Amino acid sequence: MRLLLRFLALFATAVGLAVASRFNPGNVVFFYPPYRIDLSLNFFLLLLALLFWLCFLLLNTLSLTQQMPSRVAAYRREKREREGITALRDALKAFFEGRFGHAEKAATRAATSPDNAGLSALIGARAAHRMQQGARRNAWLAKIEDDSGLRTARLMTALELLVDDHDPESALAAVNELNASGTRHIHVLRLALKANQQSRNWREVLRLVRSLDKNNALHPVASRRLREQAYDALLSDRSNDAESIRRLWSDIPVADRTAPFVAAHAAIAFSTCGLPNEARAIIERALAVEWNDELLRTYRDGAGSEGSAGLLAQIERCEEWRVLHPTDPELALTLGTLCLKQKLWGKAQRHLEQALSDATESSTLRSAHLKLAQLHEALNQPDKANAHYRQCALAELVS
Repeated sequence: MRLLLRFLALFATAVGLAVASRFNPGNVVFFYPPYRIDLSLNFFLLLLALLFWLCFLLLNTLSLTQQMPSRVAAYRREKREREGITALRDALKAFFEGRFGHAEKAATRAATSPDNAGLSALIGARAAHRMQQGARRNAWLAKIEDDSGLRTARLMTALELLVDDHDPESALAAVNELNASGTRHIHVLRLALKANQQSRNWREVLRLVRSLDKNNALHPVASRRLREQAYDALLSDRSNDAESIRRLWSDIPVADRTAPFVAAHAAIAFSTCGLPNEARAIIERALAVEWNDELLRTYRDGAGSEGSAGLLAQIERCEEWRVLHPTDPELALTLGTLCLKQKLWGKAQRHLEQALSDATESSTLRSAHLKLAQLHEALNQPDKANAHYRQCALAELVS
């Protein structure tokens, strides 16, 4: 339809010009002695239009000729950019497909374009790292050290790759650079957590875990596991003395002190440092918050010496708990063990037999048989002692 309209317009113009020329009787005369040229006005106007068109065409040709070098350079530049973008796209595709060698080669081609050089270096570094080529990875990262626009991207990439390469010192240096630049988002905290975990900087691990928990950026199971690992390492440090273990315990948040795992390890650490009363108090406070068999075992293992005020206080406390938990086999075993240590034979036998009858776990059964065997040995009843020793051995085989 558009083409038809154009033809109609052209024909109408031609008809209009033909009609107008019929009513234009003018002439144009050119004198150049001894020559004279007579032209109709219509023909002169046509020649004038053709001359104008030829001049325009000539000038346009000259202009295009002058612009040719810059246009050729622009064409080549655009071609390189297109090739660089294509190579960058190929590098990303190969990287996500797991073809890291192809990805690094494509990144090398893409790096020929200045606009793609930085991103190509990041892809090349990640591809080289996947192929365990540390030197090439570092070479790629070094290419963009002076690129301020990609500084954060370079540091984040270096941090992630160094953590994956188990190089915590270099990773923590990258973390410090990121913190100095004000970059402290969640992913940085996660990577910093891994780096500090690898370097066994447990106090910083605890701080980062708390920070991630506030942002709901860590799964509760992972958070608990990391806390347990950190507290285990800090409380089990053999260089701790009485003063340092007290100072460490005061730095632990109140909410964590009653956690069964933390309380159990803290009680062991306090007992090792010669602070049994404080160890027992830690267990008792934790049990008041959450009843736990592991805490009871630690409480039992940390029993005071025979006739000591601490041991008698433990027996009294266990009897109070017995009222609240009358069928707990672990509590009965603990109370029987404490009575056995205090040489309260009758009470010890009654509680140990109660633990034996209520026990469902093989570890509790073994411990109850062992303590009863020791009890009968102390009472000079070798037959009964041997019977319990045999039952203890059978429970060990079954487990």
